[in-house]
Amino acid sequence: MDKKFIWVLIALLIAIPQAINAKTKKDISIQLYSVRDKLNSGADLNNVLKELAQMGYTGVEAANYNDGKFYGKTPEEFKRAVEAAGMKVLSSHTTKGLSKEELASGNFSESMKWWDQCIAAHKAAGMTYIVTPWMDVPKTVKDLKTYCNYYNEIGKKCRQNGLKYGYHNHAHEFQKVEDKVVMLDYMLENTNPEDVFFEMDVYWVVRGQNSPVDYFNKYPGRFTVLHLKDHREIGQSGMVGFDAIFKNADKAGVKHIIAEIEKYSCPVEESVKQSLDYLLNAPFVKASYSK
Repeated sequence: MDKKFIWVLIALLIAIPQAINAKTKKDISIQLYSVRDKLNSGADLNNVLKELAQMGYTGVEAANYNDGKFYGKTPEEFKRAVEAAGMKVLSSHTTKGLSKEELASGNFSESMKWWDQCIAAHKAAGMTYIVTPWMDVPKTVKDLKTYCNYYNEIGKKCRQNGLKYGYHNHAHEFQKVEDKVVMLDYMLENTNPEDVFFEMDVYWVVRGQNSPVDYFNKYPGRFTVLHLKDHREIGQSGMVGFDAIFKNADKAGVKHIIAEIEKYSCPVEESVKQSLDYLLNAPFVKASYSK
């Protein structure tokens, strides 16, 4: 066999996998709640972050902010750990509910003191977004309006400090409050788009018997971040129409996508990798949504 041909063949064998890898590199973050079992069992955060980066994840969303720290680390330590692994710090799930007195009076001054410290810590950690991950269904529309006012105030304070504030849904937000208004619709209509975005969890929208695309059309531009979730590994159940969701992502206002895996059908490391591989290989998922 001709030596020149052999060298060309070798070059192709090297170049093809590199081209495939380059083609499938995408900006996809992971919610660290996905690897909670590893972290709760004592796995070193630095090692877990490196594993996730090696799989191809590019950023993280925290879920363990407490008393000014993230996973027991100072904001600066957490930022260094994520960046040392080769990823970026994107966002964090945390919140503070209103006391009965605050809910009755509409005066949030005490809770806003907590947010001052929270925002400072998140800024030091290099966060772009702070997201409230949960709110119970309020008993009255008045209470729901009070919470919308509260979220507007938090969002305004975040914006003034260079951060963005959002709310993450589950399925219960599609219930009606006082049999009058759909909770999520009311929140979308009574929060300031300049100060409050929504992190749509597409799986929970489907479980709430609704269509993510319908919400994109009804409230365009409000869904800055998408939580990509499925019954187990992403793309495995056939329940969530990811192709239609991504085809309408621009209308939704999507800037970032975050994988969250809550249940596994295999070891957690394999589960989060399978989920990422599905998104990397899906032709309808763009390389980036922030550009």
